[in-house]
Amino acid sequence: MTTTTHLRAGPRPAARTGPGRHGHPSGRPTRRWRGPALAPAWERPLLLALLLGTALLYLWDLGATGTANSFYAAAVQAGTQSWKALLFGSLDASNFITVDKPPAALWVMGLSARLFGFSSWSLLVPQALMGIASVALLRTAVRRWAGSAAGLIAGALLALTPVAVLMFRFDNPDALLVLCMTAAAHAAVRAVDVAHRRAGPWWTAAAGALLGLGFLTKMLQAWLVLPALAAVIVLAAAVPWRRRLLMLVVGLGAMVASVAWYVALVDLWPADSRPYIGGSTDDSFLDLVLGYNGLGRILGGEGNGGGGGAGGSGSTGFGGTAGIARMFNESFGGQISWFLPAALIVLVAGLWLTRREGRTDRTRAALVLWGGWLLVHAVVFSLMSGTIHAYYAVAMAPGLAGTLAVGGTLLWRRREQLLARLSLVAALAATAAWSVVLLRRTPDFLPWLRWVVAIVGAVAVLGLLAGLLTRGAWARRALPVLLVGAVLAGAGGSVAYAVDTAATPHSGSIVSAGPSSGSGDTDAGPGGGQGGGQGGPPPSGQRPDGGGGPGGMTTTSAELTALLQGSGTTWSAAVVGSQGAATLELATNTAVMAIGGWSGTDAAPTLAGFQAMVAAGDVHWFVGSGEGGGMGDRGGSDSVGSQIAAWVAANYTATTVGGQTVYDLTGPTAS
Repeated sequence: MTTTTHLRAGPRPAARTGPGRHGHPSGRPTRRWRGPALAPAWERPLLLALLLGTALLYLWDLGATGTANSFYAAAVQAGTQSWKALLFGSLDASNFITVDKPPAALWVMGLSARLFGFSSWSLLVPQALMGIASVALLRTAVRRWAGSAAGLIAGALLALTPVAVLMFRFDNPDALLVLCMTAAAHAAVRAVDVAHRRAGPWWTAAAGALLGLGFLTKMLQAWLVLPALAAVIVLAAAVPWRRRLLMLVVGLGAMVASVAWYVALVDLWPADSRPYIGGSTDDSFLDLVLGYNGLGRILGGEGNGGGGGAGGSGSTGFGGTAGIARMFNESFGGQISWFLPAALIVLVAGLWLTRREGRTDRTRAALVLWGGWLLVHAVVFSLMSGTIHAYYAVAMAPGLAGTLAVGGTLLWRRREQLLARLSLVAALAATAAWSVVLLRRTPDFLPWLRWVVAIVGAVAVLGLLAGLLTRGAWARRALPVLLVGAVLAGAGGSVAYAVDTAATPHSGSIVSAGPSSGSGDTDAGPGGGQGGGQGGPPPSGQRPDGGGGPGGMTTTSAELTALLQGSGTTWSAAVVGSQGAATLELATNTAVMAIGGWSGTDAAPTLAGFQAMVAAGDVHWFVGSGEGGGMGDRGGSDSVGSQIAAWVAANYTATTVGGQTVYDLTGPTAS
């Protein structure tokens, strides 16, 4: 006789152990995790569909994006010409100054461009692959503790988050940042599962090293997941507290070591043989971390890049006024908040429903992990007083997706309980209602969609409420259909925004997902290009994260390109500000000196230093103002850029080439 074994989705039941090392009557864990269940028959086809669909969404017509953010694209191009430029993240191949971020993301794109040649595809395909990997890792991590269905739901939610579609098709550092944090969370999950074995500390070390790599991608933002990862290890690892403490110490040590080597490399490398650390006030990596690009992002205040935002006033000019409602405003709402009300509802309900479970309960641990990730990011992004852009929200997308998937499946499995039923209906109703609000902000974008979402959502939610309360025979048959209808209605707006984002080329420094609503961040403005996005141009003088900016050059003529290509000097030209330099570099494939870094305020070079380089014949042309931008009074009359621009104008003769004012620094000085 043949026996058929039916595979159950979800985690395996834990095996009870007796008192001893891992089980103790005094309160130590009495259960040991046995790992996830075997895959049900439907899981692999759906997983394949998820990954293929994500690949299609992230890779389709990717070349239309061009070089995306020219600030980072120029640094990648420089890395293909100089290994030192690749190591330090230099903006130019002659290693004058770095971008104002750590270089890890540039390493990945730069190696791709070295292997396949510099192009839009070699620049952006690694970003898309990081997105696919993030979806796969999130699905796997969620599945281990919440089951197959929850894992697939989490992966799909991340893949279809509008801001995720944007960043995984763009060359900003955020793609690698999200991958590092998601991989670290996956490692923490594995560490908890094998805490009783020797492999436990090794998995926490892996999590720490991944967060270190995240720090070398976008500094302190990578560490916003630390509270959630530490909490889940302390709460759920089925080992005595001393071993849990050891796991945390090992993870912390690995994280510090994975950052310290690069900090030491930068500080010990002779300053006169490496590029200036862009965005710092003293040419040090530590100042970049503690200054405007690190703590300044949270606390506000002026920094060396003018990136302090509102200087503590509470309004950054990009992400809207600081406050608890910021994630729902015009800038952030369409990027990330489609499922945020539902995630908060299921998180609170799920924690309440699991309040009586043992310390190592995996469902509650999953809610702590992904819910903690979500809440920390939401609070920090909402209250930070420094410069913030809506696309930062991509970092909270895995936490939001994991929270909703774990909490939603928990409520469905416990739908026999009144609280679970009512919470599930409330979450679905909140999603549909908030989707209608967000769609009304872009009235010209698929105007019929908000009516479909409203009608289908209302019918499905009312049917669910009636069915869950009456619990009759008709309800059992209709509930799955009504649930699917409510989910599809709630997800309609987010999916439409995601598809619109993938179908629209984006360029520049301040980009947003979805159609434009007329306020907040935008692809427009200096250094901007095509693309949708909810927003308008940034306020004058405010500093985006690389790319366009005040005085930034957006185009260059064929005449100017030819002139610089024939310069034959270390730097073909010098220009005040990084965006003008990046534009010229991409057009000419030559090294261009970005005087003063992003905003012309970095102390690189000093006026005397620039005069010495001119005297040595290292710089041929100085590109000043003209059509598209270039030189300007950036950072005030006392800034390095303004001083050098004034000296050039006073001592060299100006000519016009292709609409740009240029000065020949190798020619005679003006009388």
